Amino acid sequence: MLHVFFWWKYPFLFAGNRNHPVGYEVINPIEGMDNGSDNRGPILLLNGFGVGSFHQHRLMPMLARDTNSIVYGIDYLGQGRSWPKDCDDGMGENERGLIYSADTWLEQIINFIDNVIIPANQIDNASKKLKVHVVGNSVGGYLSVALGNHRPDLVETISLLNATPIWGLNLPGWDGKLPAPPLPKFVGRLLFDQIRDLNTIEKYLEVAYANADAFDEDLMAKIRACTEGKGGHAAFASIMWSPPVHFKNQVEGFSDALSHLRCDTLLLFGAEDKWCTPSIGKNMMKSLNCKGRNEYFTQRYIELSDVGHCPNHEAPKAVSDVLSKWISSTEPRRKKTLQLLPDEEHIMTEPWGDISLREVDDEDILSMNVVDTFLAQYISK
Repeated sequence: MLHVFFWWKYPFLFAGNRNHPVGYEVINPIEGMDNGSDNRGPILLLNGFGVGSFHQHRLMPMLARDTNSIVYGIDYLGQGRSWPKDCDDGMGENERGLIYSADTWLEQIINFIDNVIIPANQIDNASKKLKVHVVGNSVGGYLSVALGNHRPDLVETISLLNATPIWGLNLPGWDGKLPAPPLPKFVGRLLFDQIRDLNTIEKYLEVAYANADAFDEDLMAKIRACTEGKGGHAAFASIMWSPPVHFKNQVEGFSDALSHLRCDTLLLFGAEDKWCTPSIGKNMMKSLNCKGRNEYFTQRYIELSDVGHCPNHEAPKAVSDVLSKWISSTEPRRKKTLQLLPDEEHIMTEPWGDISLREVDDEDILSMNVVDTFLAQYISK
């Protein structure tokens, strides 16, 4: 079937903090599509740190085509195209009292789903409330789990792409609310100017990606462009000092939140990630694979070799292929036996080389050595 796509860019007013304009994108496979009437539901992609929805541009059209679903991408407040009006280095009227924290981003995401995605896709007289398939990379994965904890009524499935299990340094001396005091302001400005240098961005990407050909100067320029507004220095300082997300229902930390998720969860992890290593992914599976979840929900783990921290951008074809099967399976119990890969080791070709996919089984997860287990559990608390 031939699909035709429209790509729109919108400003969305985030009511949680003085109606800050938030940038988002939506891609819609027009032919054969009727606002989610196929019951699969829309898909929301959550980015990693320091980028905008432009980092999803390779995956979005493939995923919309392969699932025949509407796909959304959103920029977190203080990143990409989402900024308070009239920024003035943390001193502007719309910046005062603002904290660029995981809690703020979570509130923004909930607001976006409630006020944009669901009204645009909910079918009149539907037998049940529409839910969203959430796909998060890096800190986007962290926020996906927080969303599942705070508002399980909004989430159909969660897919974690090299999710980071920690966020928010919660440094002493300041709570992260703007304007920043002198020392955090100085430190934030100094570090921000270093990390937004194009040479630093290139070195960062060389570590994040397993294939250097998978990123280019255009991506570097877009990342740099995100930092050129008058609010960037203050935002970075606030992010550094901000606390971790506050989980609900007596949940203590990321691992505990995973074990309490009330939805089917898929892990898609690049095996060459130097930060969120395979041992961290396996530890997440241990948390998901607990007795209370196993009776009602499914968790699966697909590992992608020769892929680093950003599978959505480095292996979009492979990611879309697996996600489309996962999302298109509308019967929850069927996901346990669903064939996500045609072979035990499946090869897919991206423009920069072959990607090998395999499913990580329980035996592999239990075979983690003592050091990896300890480090993964320590980081994920």
